[in-house]
Amino acid sequence: MPRSARNMHANYGLARKAHATCTQIFGGLKGCQGSSEVEFNVMTTVKIILDRRAAKEGKAAPLKISICHDRQTSLISLNVYVLPHQWDSVTEKVIDHPNQLQLNAFIGGRKVEVEKVLISLLDDELISGMRAKDVKDYILAKIAPKEEKVEKPEEDPNTFIKWFDRFTGRKQGRTKAIYEATRSRLVAWLGEAELARVKFEDIKIAWLEKFEDFLAKTCKVNSIAIHMRNIRTVVNYAIDNEVTNTYAFRRFKIKSEATRKRNFDITTLRTIFSAQGLEDWEEKYRDFFALTFMLIGINVVDLCNLEEMVSGRVNYIRAKTHRPYSIKVEPEALALIEKYSGEKHLLNYLDCCVNYRHFYNNLCKGLKAVKEKLGLHELTTYWARHSWATIAASLDIPKDTIAAALGHGGNTVTDIYIEYDMSKVDEANRKVLDWVLYGKDWRKPEIATAKRRGRPRKNAEAA
Repeated sequence: MPRSARNMHANYGLARKAHATCTQIFGGLKGCQGSSEVEFNVMTTVKIILDRRAAKEGKAAPLKISICHDRQTSLISLNVYVLPHQWDSVTEKVIDHPNQLQLNAFIGGRKVEVEKVLISLLDDELISGMRAKDVKDYILAKIAPKEEKVEKPEEDPNTFIKWFDRFTGRKQGRTKAIYEATRSRLVAWLGEAELARVKFEDIKIAWLEKFEDFLAKTCKVNSIAIHMRNIRTVVNYAIDNEVTNTYAFRRFKIKSEATRKRNFDITTLRTIFSAQGLEDWEEKYRDFFALTFMLIGINVVDLCNLEEMVSGRVNYIRAKTHRPYSIKVEPEALALIEKYSGEKHLLNYLDCCVNYRHFYNNLCKGLKAVKEKLGLHELTTYWARHSWATIAASLDIPKDTIAAALGHGGNTVTDIYIEYDMSKVDEANRKVLDWVLYGKDWRKPEIATAKRRGRPRKNAEAA
């Protein structure tokens, strides 16, 4: 056997040694999930790790080839991202991933390439005088020569994720955050690199079903429905821009469950509004709940950002729909507004908070404390809005009036032509408050005068 062949054979044998020595060497690399490794000599080892040092908890992290040489470590990125539970550090395999076969083939092939280069370094007796970074640079030069100078192909501007990001960039606040959450789940499912290659023509029923199955591991039915509707909205956005004609949602049905009712009965509402013995900070948030109810279930962000009253009304643009809205301020609501009058806004709730989210977190904690003190099973501002609508319906207030009061509608052709009479909404709110606060039912008017007994007089008959 030629000498070079004997050397290669011996070095390859070294490459398959037990890895106890390397485990000790890599003990100082924190935040990484490692596994079995290849040891080329007492100083050099190779293994695949999940580098979680810069990844947030529960987020996808990059897989890297770790080269440990002379007690120094260098990492080569594989541009593959997986969740912690999708990586088996013992077998160095991707698991529980829709593309695990392709990914494992790619990772294994890359590792073999690195091992071959290290064997050649051992044959040429060059490795002993090199640092870990030198070894890394040498490997990259061999497996990807002049890769940085290769012209990249022109990117497709009409991929799914590019239009997803374009659509998301046009949104604000909570809506934008919901679409960003959908994007993060797509990245967790496919990885950033593969997601970038997805075209609208790839989004077929099977693709949607696989994503649905992935979401089902961590999400409830209605949460899955939100992500699916977000994808459908982006697809429709692309169709409107004449980017694609592919539309799998004609046959793919988005599943959902009926939302549980979130409304209080009259007795519970009266208990909340009249509760005694609350601490000052608890009373502050109880009053916020009451004011939300008295202003027809106004959204928290809209209530916090009110600036002034004009002619006894609050006028604003709804953050959710971006449409103008107006509510008459009844005396009971006015008393609370005066109690919590602010400097920068109509109310002082944001005066001592860094931003709206800061206040909202405090509001949730405050309502939770009130809930526990009053022995309620739930208490959020959503319950104020749902309760107002339910009580209005129980008082036989027309459904169209309730919809207008809640700020629904306005999208049909008929809605465009008709300017709704807001006095009907004002009247409905007064009826709801009278019934909840005072037990006055407008359907049973009081009799002003008692009926006269006996026969009517003749002149009355003549009249």
